[in-house]
Amino acid sequence: MPGPVYTRLAELAADNYGYITTAEAQGAGVDPHRLLELARRGQIEHRARGLYRLPLIPSTPLDPYREATLWPRGQEGVISHESALDLYELGDVNPAKIHLTIPRDHRPRRQTPRHYQLHREDLTPDEVSSYEGIPIVTAEKAILQSHRLGAELLRGAIDDGLRRGLLTKAQAEELGRKLRISGVST
Repeated sequence: MPGPVYTRLAELAADNYGYITTAEAQGAGVDPHRLLELARRGQIEHRARGLYRLPLIPSTPLDPYREATLWPRGQEGVISHESALDLYELGDVNPAKIHLTIPRDHRPRRQTPRHYQLHREDLTPDEVSSYEGIPIVTAEKAILQSHRLGAELLRGAIDDGLRRGLLTKAQAEELGRKLRISGVST
């Protein structure tokens, strides 16, 4: 039977895809050394420096995205670029890496995992949204960030965004103009 520390961690991790950071645990009154002990015993998984996952919480296909946003020092990463398009199901993209935008001045002290593509940009609050509890750039921002994809893919992303209600007609027209894409259905 789990003890009170594990129960407290499970309550914190339940709404976060099973993930918990050292800072969150400390905020809940759990000594970070207890996380290491639990990981050594196999009761929790050590995923990255300062990041753990409770296997008690069932995994989902969105887990890698949530883990990516927690990797750079807690809560500073935001799913972006082609990865955001993929999550929103805009256009026909299939990124090989998880694209993550972090603040310009943030310099991770450890090596970036191979399966992440970091972008540095200071996002404004109106450029960030949430997808199933995961920080993500808005559909409009994701399309702008993915400007190198080519006109056909971007046109498809804009059309999908308009059709799915993620973009307004005015946003779609503005994106078409900014990206110099003709034939955006509005």
